[in-house]
Amino acid sequence: MMVNKIKKAGFCLLPFTLSLALSGCITTKPNQEEPVANSAVAPADEHFISLNAYRAQSEQTIQDLGLSNPSFENPGTEWRSWESPTLPQFNLWDRLLQSFKLDLEINNPRIEAQLNWYKRHPRYLERVFTRAERYMFHVVEEVEARNLPGELALLPIVESAYDPFAYSHGRASGMWQFIPSTARYFGIENDWWYDGRRDVLDSTDAALTYLDRLARRFDGDWMHALAAYNSGGGTVNRAIRKNREAGKSTSYWALKLPDETKAYVPKLIALAKLVKHADEYGIKLRHIPNEAYFAAVDTEAQIDLAQAAKMADITINELYLLNPGYSQWATSPNGPHRLLVPIENAEIFRENLQKVPPKNRIAWQRYKVESGDSLISIAKRFRTTPELIRDANQMRGNSIRAGSKLLIPIPKASASHYALSSSQRLKRKQSYDRSNTGGNKIEYYVQPGDSFWGLSRKHKVGVRELARWNGMAPTDPLMPGKKLVIWSKADRAVSNNAKNRKIIRRVGYKVRQGDSLARIAGKFNVSVKQIVSWNKIDKRKYLQPGQSLTLYVDVTRSH
Repeated sequence: MMVNKIKKAGFCLLPFTLSLALSGCITTKPNQEEPVANSAVAPADEHFISLNAYRAQSEQTIQDLGLSNPSFENPGTEWRSWESPTLPQFNLWDRLLQSFKLDLEINNPRIEAQLNWYKRHPRYLERVFTRAERYMFHVVEEVEARNLPGELALLPIVESAYDPFAYSHGRASGMWQFIPSTARYFGIENDWWYDGRRDVLDSTDAALTYLDRLARRFDGDWMHALAAYNSGGGTVNRAIRKNREAGKSTSYWALKLPDETKAYVPKLIALAKLVKHADEYGIKLRHIPNEAYFAAVDTEAQIDLAQAAKMADITINELYLLNPGYSQWATSPNGPHRLLVPIENAEIFRENLQKVPPKNRIAWQRYKVESGDSLISIAKRFRTTPELIRDANQMRGNSIRAGSKLLIPIPKASASHYALSSSQRLKRKQSYDRSNTGGNKIEYYVQPGDSFWGLSRKHKVGVRELARWNGMAPTDPLMPGKKLVIWSKADRAVSNNAKNRKIIRRVGYKVRQGDSLARIAGKFNVSVKQIVSWNKIDKRKYLQPGQSLTLYVDVTRSH
């Protein structure tokens, strides 16, 4: 039976070809905070096999069947045309090795340091490559389609440990770690509903396009191109120019680059060496089939992810892991209108989609507008957006009238059901017990003028730590009213004194007859400026009885 390539949503799938075992190492510390659904349980021994033993077994079977024996040392294309249905699958690593193009014989202390780190953390490697199993076949396919070095399929390990939900201190997101400006340059969408930097298809396409351009920019020097992917083309260009003017070598290894970039390329080279010489390094490679893990299914319109998971007969966590670009409880109303599902579930998903018209793929609730409501406050209450409410009700502007009725799109399940949505991931991160840091947990609501730097000094914690505890980067803006969790290391004698400790709580307040901003501010020991900022209102306009206000109040003080 011939192995046929089929096209799925603009990318090639090989539904039944070769299989391969993947292993490598991650140079960052294991992440103890990742979602349970995304954590890999230590695989059973039968999932691992010596690469040389696997090759020997496969070559013997080929000979027994009377087929030509492809050379693993001299890559060819014979494997694409083997026809026997009894031929054992080869692992994805053998296929990947055939496309390796970088110089892996180079010796450098920086590479050796990374190799040693990887060899000391085999359990972590198992977890990383178990996670990569969902995505790596697609990455390898795209690398091959562009005739790029196969080693690039290992780059998401260096960037994010193949975690599509990864978010770094530099505001980089997704398994390819795109920063906002680069993402915008490549047309990657990012809004409340959808972040294309995390999307498996969109981010892979943009990352490989970017790497290809960088290689061309640096005249085919992949060491320079990889360094530029990490620190920017301008940084590498300046380092090259400086060395050239000083009469020094312009090799990557001789350039004066940021410390992170100096380690970046050695990490990738070390990973590729481990894969190529796994047996020599005593590394057992996890078996990853050389066949498509997922298929893209056109949904035509927005769909609730809980409903989609049920229609595809998979868990909602599996759906989020294959579609990490969707941040909320549904796909984006603006697209992309497609979902990735395990390839064996694609057909039943398509069949079930045909039975449910687009208008029934989102739940709706009628809501009577109350005095003081705004589109923003209603959208927050129902975990949706003002734009979607406007579209659903064919509204041209933001004006709403008390007593009128709106049709509100709502989730079909409880918030906790969407465990890998951005809000639930943040909740889990903020709930993580960090008492071993020696700090006391404080819930703090951001005040106007607050900054990560100021809060970190006040509570004697690191800026990056504080941002990471709250799923943010140090350069992310702090919006008044935002809840932060701080594991404060300030003076315990003060921290444990109830009279000196603030406990800030969010309070909803209905404006009464005769109320003014000044009167409310005085009653709750806050400032008029804070009330205006928290509620985005014009202090020049009169408050209306029944109007809803949100306040962040120190409940330890009397009011």
